[in-house]
Amino acid sequence: MVFDILWITFLTALIVQLFYIVVLFGRISFFYKNPKSPSLLNYEGVTVIVAAHNEKGNLKKLIPALCNQDYPNYEVMIVNDRSHDGTRFLLEEMMTIYPKLRTVTIQYTPEHVTSKKYALTLGIKVAKNDVLLLTDADCIPKTDKWIRLMTAPVRETNKTFSLGYSQYNSNDGFLNSWIQFETLWTALQYISFALWKAPFMGVGRNLCYRRSFFMEKKAFKGLWHINCGDDDLFVNMYADGNNTAVVVDPDSITLSTPKTTWKDYFTQKKRHFHAGKYYKAGDKQKIGIYSFTHLLFWLTGISLLTLMGIEQNWEQFVIILGIIIVRSILLTSVFTSARKKLEGETKVFWTGFFDVMYLGYFWILGTLGYQSKKVRWK
Repeated sequence: MVFDILWITFLTALIVQLFYIVVLFGRISFFYKNPKSPSLLNYEGVTVIVAAHNEKGNLKKLIPALCNQDYPNYEVMIVNDRSHDGTRFLLEEMMTIYPKLRTVTIQYTPEHVTSKKYALTLGIKVAKNDVLLLTDADCIPKTDKWIRLMTAPVRETNKTFSLGYSQYNSNDGFLNSWIQFETLWTALQYISFALWKAPFMGVGRNLCYRRSFFMEKKAFKGLWHINCGDDDLFVNMYADGNNTAVVVDPDSITLSTPKTTWKDYFTQKKRHFHAGKYYKAGDKQKIGIYSFTHLLFWLTGISLLTLMGIEQNWEQFVIILGIIIVRSILLTSVFTSARKKLEGETKVFWTGFFDVMYLGYFWILGTLGYQSKKVRWK
C-alpha cells in the first residue's frame, strides 16, 4: 500500500513538473523569438531613476555608464536618500560633467513610510519624462543599448510595464555560482509567466513603466506599510497580460554586484521572500504548485530508490533513477537555452545539484522570510 502511494505521488508530481519545465518555462527557452521592432522608432523622452543611500563608490561607476547611453532623449535622476558618505559632493561634481544628470536630495523620511518607496516617489514626481526606467545604484547597464531596448515596449507598443533581467557579476566561489543559478531561476519564472500573459513580478534593478500610470495609481498606495516590494509588489498589483511585456536580449540587461557572504545573501533573500507574502493569492499558487510538486518529486523519488535498493528490485530502481535523470536533463536544457537568450552565455550551472539545494533554500529561507514581521532597505 505504501509502495503504491509513493508511486502514484511520484508520477503525479512528475507530470506537473514536466508541464512547468517543458510548457511554461520552456516557452522562453525553446519557442520565444524577439519581436521585430516597429519600422518607425519613437524617441519619446525617458527618465532613468536611481535611489541611492550611501552609494558614492557605486555612483562613480554608474553615472558615466548611464550618461553615455545610445539614446537621443533622456535624463538621469539620482535620488540622494539621506547619504552621509560624500554622495552630495560627488553628484555636484558629476553634474558639471554630465548635462543629463539631475539630482534630488532627501534629508529625512517621514514616519510610517518606507524609505526607498519615498525616495523613488519624490524622484518620479520631479521627472521630466513620462517613460521611467529604474535601476539600483549597484547596477551597471551591460551595453549602451539598455535604454533603447528596455523602454521600447512602453514607447513603441503602448505597454505600461516592461520587465527586464538583471544578472549578477560572476566571481569565483560556491556562493557566487549559487547566486547565478538562483537569479536565473527567478527570472525564468517571472519572465515565463509574463510571456504566458500572466505576469506576477519584476525586479527594480531593471524595470520600466510610465510616470502617468504611477501617479494615476497614487504612487505606492496600499504598499507604504511594507518595508520592501517597491518593484515586485507594484508590478504584482497592476501588471496584467495586456499591459506588460518582457525584454529578452543580452544587450538589455544590467549587471549587479552580488553579495559575498552567506549572511548578507540570506538577509537580502529574506527580504525578497517577505514581499512574496503580499502577492495575489493566484500568483502565490502559480509558484506554490511547482514548489510543492518539486518537493514531492524528490521526497518520493528518494524514498522509492531507497525501498527498491533495500528489496534489491534493481529493475524498478533503474526506472526511477532514469526518470530522475531525464527530468534533470530537461531542466538543464531549459536553463542552458534561457541563459543564452537572457545573458548571451552558454555555460551550464550545476543544475541538478542546485535543483536539490533549492528545496532547502525555498522551504527554509522562504518560510523565515514569509513569517518575518520587519525588513529594511538601508
